[in-house]
Amino acid sequence: MRQSSRVLLASLLLICAKASADDLSAEALLQQMQSAVSHQNFELSMVKARQGRLEPIRFSHGVIDGKEIAHLSYLDGKTVEYLQRQNEYTFFENTHEPYTLKGARFPGVWSSLVKMPLPRVLESYDPVLAGRSRVAGLVAQVVRLVPKEADKYGFVLWVDEQSHLLLRVDMVDREGNLVEQVLGVDLDRQSTPAPWLVTLANSKLPEALALEDAYPTPQQTLSWHLTWLPVGFKVLSQDRHQLVSTSQPVDYMMLSDGLVDLSVYVSRVDPKQAVRQQLIRQGATSLVSYVNEVGVEITVVGEVPAETAKRIAESVQPLARNEAVQ
Repeated sequence: MRQSSRVLLASLLLICAKASADDLSAEALLQQMQSAVSHQNFELSMVKARQGRLEPIRFSHGVIDGKEIAHLSYLDGKTVEYLQRQNEYTFFENTHEPYTLKGARFPGVWSSLVKMPLPRVLESYDPVLAGRSRVAGLVAQVVRLVPKEADKYGFVLWVDEQSHLLLRVDMVDREGNLVEQVLGVDLDRQSTPAPWLVTLANSKLPEALALEDAYPTPQQTLSWHLTWLPVGFKVLSQDRHQLVSTSQPVDYMMLSDGLVDLSVYVSRVDPKQAVRQQLIRQGATSLVSYVNEVGVEITVVGEVPAETAKRIAESVQPLARNEAVQ
């Protein structure tokens, strides 16, 4: 009897939510979602799922004297944490000393979606309303971000009907198959920021660097270019530096469509010893390494289908002599 009551209550909630919700467009719902995450005090527990591996994550957010503070932590394995204070992000990772960057963002698809530059993203993705469902016991509106070209993953978002917070994200391939998921399991909305967030807001952190100051060398003109990119991707930065692990010089280019970031590495190798082609995929992230006929290794890493990463790698071409001189 109790179970039947719960099912009935859930059904009534869905009906009432559908009847009372404003007739908003998909774009308006996404705008609401982005505003909500910046103006509320809450803690959202999530599970990241990819290739059978589950990673529990906790995101905590507060607004103190009109200023944002947020904390993202991975709860299993080695300690990995991130802290946001307004426009400054501090990274606590086990492979580096803590550092702070201005104008960065937390890693992961959930964080990318709530902070994405929406007008730019909608140049290459179509927002589509997809009904209502439930996540973590809450009624949610479902919005799809459908790529305008088939060379990207699509996104399905579940946005809480009441708080407008993002509760779940599915990344799907062109056939609709799930490749990676971030699933909310518990949302705790609070009237005031958690006391420990207030403490973090006043703690001493590494001095913040601008993003452009964090790169090891000034931006440089490279001797090669990409002859093909998926729609919407633009070059954010490029430089030439040595890899820490091998001290080998490498050309580097970072690309983004506002939602997904891609890294491209180009270096000289011995074609007789190098692996001609390599593919590693972990969830939505593909790593494609390709050695061309003149001994240049091109590696592309990012959250795109492997076929797309391979096509980008194969599109690398040397600049014409007069272009290189310029």
